[in-house]
Amino acid sequence: MPSRRLVSGLALAALVATLGGSFGTRAVAATAAPAEHPQVRVITNMGEFVMELYPDRAPLTVSEFVKYVKEGQYTQTLIHRVVPGFLVQGGGFSAVDGSTRPVHGNVPNESGNGLQNKRGAVGLARTEAPHSGNCQFYINLANNSELDPLPVRWGYAVFGQVIDGMDVIERISTVPTGAEGKFKADAPLTHVIIQKMEMVGADGIKLDGPKQLAPAPTGNEVLSPN
Repeated sequence: MPSRRLVSGLALAALVATLGGSFGTRAVAATAAPAEHPQVRVITNMGEFVMELYPDRAPLTVSEFVKYVKEGQYTQTLIHRVVPGFLVQGGGFSAVDGSTRPVHGNVPNESGNGLQNKRGAVGLARTEAPHSGNCQFYINLANNSELDPLPVRWGYAVFGQVIDGMDVIERISTVPTGAEGKFKADAPLTHVIIQKMEMVGADGIKLDGPKQLAPAPTGNEVLSPN
């Protein structure tokens, strides 16, 4: 039979362990921040909308996108592709002179992150090459499961969601489209312009204001979900 001293020691150790575990849990609960979902306000000449980003699911894509936002990459760029019932796409071409915006490099494809190409989801545009996405993005106008990954092929990576202003996206989707300048099809015949993007909340920054617009762009490079 254990001695009274040993029992007392064991009881004290159990009490300390219980309290310590409780305090430790409380300390973790008090100091651990929930997964942050940065928000970005997109201001266009047809209205504003807000995206919520998911770095817990698409860390590489979100990191690059936020970097571009803070650098002013999207200031005065075109929504250059509009396909009603499918998507709107932009972010890669200047609305001032039609030039292709410089990029940091391609982002590894994160389409296998569990996020789906549903209405309002924001994805990274690319060519047929799976890891060719960089700064262009698209917003789904419908549930586009054909853009999601399958075991036999890569998908198009979703990294955010429009959480406010989806009516603006729907309004953009109704503009007349066709061949325009460098774009062979699906380009708005009247410019739809991203005037600026800015981080919402504590990370918010002030970007450059609108600039004088130039004639329609020329050329034929388009990054697109196919």
